[in-house]
Amino acid sequence: MKGQPDDRQAAYAAALAQELRALLGKLKRRLREQAHVGDLTPSQVSVLLRLEKDGPATASSLARAEGMRPQSIGPVIAALEAAGFVSGAPDPTDGRQTILSLTDACRKWAQEGRAARQDWLCRTIQARFSPQEQKGLTAAVDLLKRLVDD
Repeated sequence: MKGQPDDRQAAYAAALAQELRALLGKLKRRLREQAHVGDLTPSQVSVLLRLEKDGPATASSLARAEGMRPQSIGPVIAALEAAGFVSGAPDPTDGRQTILSLTDACRKWAQEGRAARQDWLCRTIQARFSPQEQKGLTAAVDLLKRLVDD
């Protein structure tokens, strides 16, 4: 049939997808190393990012947004509170609920982590790629954007 990829094209796309996934995973790990995430678990980091993106929230709304059971989010929040990254205040409309927010210390930590990752990536690009290769990298980034943009 016209318009359908042949077996070689499908195999090539599958190999490319696998290589791209592995490469992006490695890049993500390298960037994470630069930010000194420390002992935070992926769930803890995800909750912090959710609070940063969506703003203050209750534990139950965080659990729903993260696809976790309400019982499972308790230890995550407790660890973040103990680390000084999250604080709770009574919900003004429902005294049974606690509204969780990022602390100033967490915001500073996140900003410093992003700056460290940006600095490492910028220095690495400059050190490892010629100006011409950097233009090629720009073209590759544009193609990758098409993968994720709707």
